[in-house]
Amino acid sequence: MFRRIGNAVTQLTEGIGIALGSLQANKGRASLTILGVSIGVAVVMVIASMITGINRGVTDIVEQLGPRTFFVFRFFQGGVVISDGSDDPRRRNPPLSLQEGAAIEALPSIDLVVAAQETGRQVEYASETLSSVRIRGLGVRWLEVSGGDVYPGRSFTRVEQESASRVVVVNERLAETLFGHLDPIQRRIKIGGEPYQVIGVYTPPPDLFGEGNQPTAIVPHNTWAKHVSLSRGGLHFLVGPSASSTVQGAIDDVTAVMRSRRGLRPAQANTFDIVTQDKLLETWNQTTGMFFLVMFALSSVGLMVGGIGVVAIMMISVTERTREIGVRKALGAKRREILWQFLVEAATLTMVGGAIGMALGGLISVVVRNATPLPAEVPLWSVVLALAASALTGVFFGMYPAAKAARLDPVEALRHE
Repeated sequence: MFRRIGNAVTQLTEGIGIALGSLQANKGRASLTILGVSIGVAVVMVIASMITGINRGVTDIVEQLGPRTFFVFRFFQGGVVISDGSDDPRRRNPPLSLQEGAAIEALPSIDLVVAAQETGRQVEYASETLSSVRIRGLGVRWLEVSGGDVYPGRSFTRVEQESASRVVVVNERLAETLFGHLDPIQRRIKIGGEPYQVIGVYTPPPDLFGEGNQPTAIVPHNTWAKHVSLSRGGLHFLVGPSASSTVQGAIDDVTAVMRSRRGLRPAQANTFDIVTQDKLLETWNQTTGMFFLVMFALSSVGLMVGGIGVVAIMMISVTERTREIGVRKALGAKRREILWQFLVEAATLTMVGGAIGMALGGLISVVVRNATPLPAEVPLWSVVLALAASALTGVFFGMYPAAKAARLDPVEALRHE
């Protein structure tokens, strides 16, 4: 047993040494193989690191809302949806209303309900005019689910919410753009041509997608509905269960009150969607998973280019070493030993390209992490996948040359010049 293991190790090291020697002696021929495999592996690792970073950022954003918070949407379609429009939920599901939000908030199992909508409007201050600024209409307890802080100044009160007061909280980016070094509190700006009083400056939590760098104005939702936009189509609710209620119990209560208000019979499907954070993350992961599969398919082109290079290099190697193969067979080497040697050589060639691709992919991931808000990180599974893909490429494409070498007739091989 130990002798067999020793022979296998010897053949492995010999194969690796021969492959590295062939690589050094035939740099031009090997470059195509190394380049193709390197590009394929680097793409896999970069995409994997970016998707890992995006998923982590999305998870952090969702967790900022509180682990028990769930959403009530007019409709929710996750992932990639292919439809002819005959079952469009926009036709089937009526828009949510503020009255429905109030009915949900009145439930004993519910602690908070935050109405949310947004649009784009022109914002003016003195001679400064910004077009398509993001305007958000939010419920009075929006900070509890959005995170961050309002300083200097304050957020709007429930009285200002109920009276649809024209007050606004601007984020840091909008404050800097409009006011420069001036104190923004109590200054008047125009949103869509209507005057609003600035009462606070919002500092958002760290955001993967950089929304904190987008000029944003936040107004009470009643103000948004009365003065900013008459559209109800984008209205949704962020709902927080009370401390004494379970998430599922709160969802059941919300479902019951929504169905009752909409007059739905027991056999009728819901004309609204309730979505938990787990469902949001699951849908997001499915989407990024499909994106990764597409990118992996594209990167396989590089591996195929490398594989073609393996076939070319190994066929030349078999031709050049025909007499050597004949000598080895005459001395008792078996077919499987010849096959194993050439497969090790092929796998070594592609794994050299894989190692270069891993180094390149890791370097690009570090640059992305340091130069952008994206927390790119190379996951361990991508390293394993990259090594396995490069090795399997060598084995798969090296099988034909290796089999040809193993089938050589020793007498004919010894006559080869």
